[in-house]
Amino acid sequence: MEKKTVCIIGGGAAGLVSAIFAARNHVSVILLEQNEKPGRKLLATGNGRCNLTNTYQHPSCYHGRHPEFAWEVIQQFPMQQTVAFFSKLGIYTRNRDGYLYPASLQASSVLEVLEAEARYLKVKIKCREQVTDICACPEREQGRWLVKTASWQYPADSVIIACGSPASEIAGSCTSGYELAKKLGHTLIKPLPALVPLVCKGSFFKKWAGVRAEGCVSLAVDRRIFREERGELQLTEYGVSGIPVFQLSGYAVRLLDEGVPVRLLLDFMPDFTEEALEAFLKTRMDNCPYKTLKESLVGLFPKKLIDVLTQDDKTDTASLVQKIKCLELDVKGPRSLGQAQVCSGGVSTEELSAGTMESSLHPGIFFAGEVVDTDGICGGYNLQWAWSSAAMAGTHAAL
Repeated sequence: MEKKTVCIIGGGAAGLVSAIFAARNHVSVILLEQNEKPGRKLLATGNGRCNLTNTYQHPSCYHGRHPEFAWEVIQQFPMQQTVAFFSKLGIYTRNRDGYLYPASLQASSVLEVLEAEARYLKVKIKCREQVTDICACPEREQGRWLVKTASWQYPADSVIIACGSPASEIAGSCTSGYELAKKLGHTLIKPLPALVPLVCKGSFFKKWAGVRAEGCVSLAVDRRIFREERGELQLTEYGVSGIPVFQLSGYAVRLLDEGVPVRLLLDFMPDFTEEALEAFLKTRMDNCPYKTLKESLVGLFPKKLIDVLTQDDKTDTASLVQKIKCLELDVKGPRSLGQAQVCSGGVSTEELSAGTMESSLHPGIFFAGEVVDTDGICGGYNLQWAWSSAAMAGTHAAL
């Protein structure tokens, strides 16, 4: 009796792990990768260090039209199992405030052990293969599906679509997974940039470009605070960036796409109330009566930020406090997809099983990774989603 065949489209994080879990269930596995090598985007994760996962796990760390779907998948292959999986492959993890990295601090280590395990399990990795179509196999004895590329046709009993998204400028980012899903009749939640810098309206940004400052950033809709994050803000020539901005960006971009104006409120002294800050600045002036109000800020903020906060010649203490505590920026939109770390949106989870990652429209078709309408916050959560969804898809595609 011939082995069942599983065909995996995409050789990134989700594709490689899907291949390993399928092959461990004693089926024949073919992995098709459009680039000359698998794992190109994986090499760039975590600034080349590969933030594998995070010790803090909570449903709020995962987003999508139905975020409860992602959490159900994560719970079936949680962080602890991810660490155990990589440990058996030879990756010893280093904990940095909950962020887990390979001890080598090299993403290449992660890719190397995944490739080695896949090849040991006799996964056939075929590169430079761009999949153009998936259709029902006319000869059922060869399998349920026929996966077509420009040069070949691969019959398979099950197919896992793990092509990722067009986010990032790294070679390997593409929309092919979305296109294949649409051909199969799946609903797509519009893919939009997430974990991305935000472009704001204003003429002074060149003055503060390059500044890094601790602070709090809030996303406001109709003067109401929608969400807020705290950490190091990166002030740029187009607006703002940094992890706190990334965490809010997916919501901001989605709201803007729906025609809802959004605004960022920057607080550069979040530990102070306005009253406490005004008293604090008055004390600084009293201690050094020879200083101007602008000069009294030296030692509190970088010079470029001081110039922006005091660019109005009529600035008094009360108005300065207002700028420090609530500098308002209207958001125009995100930077390009190439500068986004991930995409929000993708294949609707309403048409997938959270227990198996199988399509409810087409038995034998599975999805894994970023092609699905799930994205995580910064800190290893998008890779955790890749590992968990891939483990489920690979295991069940082999059954």
